[in-house]
Amino acid sequence: MFHLKHPPRTGAARRSNPGATSTSAISERPDVIIFDVNETLLDLTHMRESVSTALNSKQELLPLWFTTMLHYSLVGTVSGRFEEFGAIGVAALQMVAHNNGISLTKEDAQSAIIPALFHLPAHPDVKPALQALKQQGYKLACLTNSSTQGVKRQFEYAGLTDCFDHRLSIEPLQIYKPDRRAYAWALGQLNVKPAQALMVAAHGWDIAGAQAAGMQTAFVARPGQSLYPLADTPNYNVTDLVELAHVLDID
Repeated sequence: MFHLKHPPRTGAARRSNPGATSTSAISERPDVIIFDVNETLLDLTHMRESVSTALNSKQELLPLWFTTMLHYSLVGTVSGRFEEFGAIGVAALQMVAHNNGISLTKEDAQSAIIPALFHLPAHPDVKPALQALKQQGYKLACLTNSSTQGVKRQFEYAGLTDCFDHRLSIEPLQIYKPDRRAYAWALGQLNVKPAQALMVAAHGWDIAGAQAAGMQTAFVARPGQSLYPLADTPNYNVTDLVELAHVLDID
């Protein structure tokens, strides 16, 4: 168990996204901060470009591809048929192409996704923020739908390996986020109670899932992302991770 090094904090989260309608009080300093990886930490621009090219440069289809990938990851979860997240992404890209009259083989879809997925840089705010949080005494972990080896390669490329105390993939569990069992499993791996963990993500669905598991949450308003209006307001709502590190800097 990680131990609190600071007294409990009360206060309000900053509203910086139109999806937030109120603020939430923070009851205690988290023992561990858990980060989503893709888009929250890593810039997906390069992969979007390669996927867009595969879809005949129809950039309007990119959100459809991502939501289709997420949709079928949850289909696999509820049906008990697990497939690796990259494979689901390839299949989803083939589906979107087919439904829009675009000829795309499985090999073409793999070439559009897999190399780019392992060569994603971190957003500019990520390393300074992680370093600041480490200096503040926080334990840092990640929880991703990517495979165990996949996130290892991603962190090596982005230079984030040494920033984290724990690197978790849902692969051993074979249940994808935002199923609350995925968060409960991660909390068990870290030996912390839900209220002692802060989940940081740039996706409204990830925030909603972590809330359902009883965790504190922080939404990072990356471009094009918004909160789910029917979910509870996150404890923190920030424009980037540097702002989050500043808010969490409790002496």
